[in-house]
Amino acid sequence: MDLGSTDIHDGIRDGGRDGEFDGVRDGVRGGVRDGMRDVCDDLGDRTPDGCGRQARAVRASSTGVRALDTEAVHAGRDDLARQGLHAAPIDLSTTYPSYDSRGEAARIDAFATDGAEPDGPPVYGRLGNPTVARFETALARLEGTQSAVAFASGMAALSAVLLVRNSLGLRHVVAVRPLYGCSDHLLTAGLLGSEVTWVDPAGIEDALRPDTGLVLVESPANPTLAELDLRAIAHACGSVPLLADNTFATPVLQRPVEHGARLVLHSATKYLGGHGDVMAGVVACDEEFAGRLRQIRFATGGVLHPLAGYLLLRGLSTLPVRVRAASANAAELARRLADDPRVARVHYPRLGGAMIAFEVHGDPHEVIAAVRLVTPAVSLGSVDTLIQHPASISHRVVDAADRRGSGVSDRLLRLSVGLEDVEDLWRDLDGALGTAGRAGHAGRGGALGAGSV
Repeated sequence: MDLGSTDIHDGIRDGGRDGEFDGVRDGVRGGVRDGMRDVCDDLGDRTPDGCGRQARAVRASSTGVRALDTEAVHAGRDDLARQGLHAAPIDLSTTYPSYDSRGEAARIDAFATDGAEPDGPPVYGRLGNPTVARFETALARLEGTQSAVAFASGMAALSAVLLVRNSLGLRHVVAVRPLYGCSDHLLTAGLLGSEVTWVDPAGIEDALRPDTGLVLVESPANPTLAELDLRAIAHACGSVPLLADNTFATPVLQRPVEHGARLVLHSATKYLGGHGDVMAGVVACDEEFAGRLRQIRFATGGVLHPLAGYLLLRGLSTLPVRVRAASANAAELARRLADDPRVARVHYPRLGGAMIAFEVHGDPHEVIAAVRLVTPAVSLGSVDTLIQHPASISHRVVDAADRRGSGVSDRLLRLSVGLEDVEDLWRDLDGALGTAGRAGHAGRGGALGAGSV
């Protein structure tokens, strides 16, 4: 979706992380929802570029490359019909009998060597689970990677990545703010023995050291929705792995490996599950790194429950439909908020998506207290619309000065737009905004920022 002229986009790049540009608002007025659908339709037809670490991506044996929408429905399930099954089975076993203890020993030795999934029947729940493996296969295909490794939460997934690099003596991390608040805290507090250097994107290359094990970014960022040039960042990383948190965009809107990222992180609790009833995390990556992640998962026990794996696999089947419908709603709400005199500023990414951040002239806590249809709750990516105040909840754990310095103001609200009728959503938001901030701002709407660095 074109949010404005080339000059506006260049100005955003030159002006900082998430520039405030009144002209962008004019670029989205009229036809914004159709533009969003066009963009999402184009993205849905993209296929992986076939680079080395995408060998497992989006392929069918006889018909060639399959569209993302098809993979969302069929990946991880291709063997079911041959077994006389329609729905994926849920394997709740924690252990698996075997009369061949020598064979078991050999398979465990092999796993200890490279972390590859053991051949043959499962061994033990911490080594892997068939239901969870279906979800991992499906997510890897959607992201265009060789493999994916699922964990009990997004933070467990990020912790495992850090532990993999720490185990090699590569404890230094270069990161760009803002990140999810708990990711920021995990790095800043050094809870896993890591040391972090916070930089702007332009400073990544200069911040690299011999012991740098990871570069971590989020785009669009939580909660400001600032967008980064992943390809340029991947180039700046050189041989250091780039981890891109793709929770907000999902593979429907963006596949970071196509821009040079080696690792893709999801809080699968959000859009991948999509219904607010499962907690999980997952890292999509090449098989070599996946093997190390499996070894860490086995040792630390951050495994995903099989029922959660089943719910996530089911959630993926509707992911493209949900993301596109919610994105159309979000684009329309962003336009209306940008025109509203009670709103000081609106953040909505050029990439699109179902997340909006906006700053109000009045008291943001009063808006939270006044919603009736929209759910006032942390988290995001559910079928229902959620609103929260990042400075009070998701980013409370970040030092106030660091939080504000990365664009997370005390008046910022984060809106995760769901699948309700957009008129019902606007009616609720309009009522919650009330008359707060209207005085002294008559005739002025909130500038719509579409930041790219």
